[in-house]
Amino acid sequence: MSTAIAWQRRRAAAGRVWREFAANRGGLAGLGVLAVIVVLAVLAPVITDPAGLDVVNAPGRPLQPPSGRFPLGTDVDGRSVLLLTLWGARVSLLVGFAATILSVFIGTLVGLAAGHFGRWVAAVLLRFTDFFLVLPSLVLAIALSAVLPQGVATIILAVGVTSWPTTARLVRAQTLTIESRPYIERAKALGGGHAHVIGKHVLPGVLPIVLANTTLVVGNSIIAESTLSFLGLGDPSQVSWGSMLQRALGSGAVTSGAWWYLLPPGLAIVVIVLCFTLVGRALETVLNPRLRRRDG
Repeated sequence: MSTAIAWQRRRAAAGRVWREFAANRGGLAGLGVLAVIVVLAVLAPVITDPAGLDVVNAPGRPLQPPSGRFPLGTDVDGRSVLLLTLWGARVSLLVGFAATILSVFIGTLVGLAAGHFGRWVAAVLLRFTDFFLVLPSLVLAIALSAVLPQGVATIILAVGVTSWPTTARLVRAQTLTIESRPYIERAKALGGGHAHVIGKHVLPGVLPIVLANTTLVVGNSIIAESTLSFLGLGDPSQVSWGSMLQRALGSGAVTSGAWWYLLPPGLAIVVIVLCFTLVGRALETVLNPRLRRRDG
């Protein structure tokens, strides 16, 4: 009975959050565009011919302007830029989501431990976090990508292990706020151990703000992946938006006036990062009562 009541309350809370989120037009528009991009990326092998990615089987002439056959023109090898942009979304989204999961997992774990245990545990973890905060994350990611074998997994690892300190700081601050509440003291007085307090009380209170922060981290991860691929540190066998820009710049698309080769991947990065930012800001407003009162 108690489990059914708990699930009923959770469904009611989820419905309330969705109604408040849907009232935010910017967040709803961003979510809609994101859904379209994700669906197109997932269905790319179904709605397009992967053989067109092969340089040997390129169907068009090099740097052909947009036409009925090639709506976004062709690249330096004669491949469709629209096809490359769709398949590039797969790699960029994969790296963005996977690196974000790794980053948020590390940051949440470190933040919870530092905020809950305190004392020397917090001192060690905070010094460790400060070390990563002082070092530029992009420079550290470039160093890791240069040392490790080239590939999508390396990019995910490089971005994930360098972008967690902000999440750790945020989670620690929220953990300290929750730990100061009276029901935490009651739980400890009744014999609740560390696992009980963290799992039953602290983590549920931290998850909403982590969720809102996650959407912002995805955008940053996609930018980091595009930057690393643009610098030639990505997987050369995979098409991504960053590698498209790198190849376009290296092939002289700027001097030859082939704007159709540069704009699609660049605009795709801008649009998807903007959408994640809109969704993240809307979630933050819904899940943070202070921001909701301020907007009201």
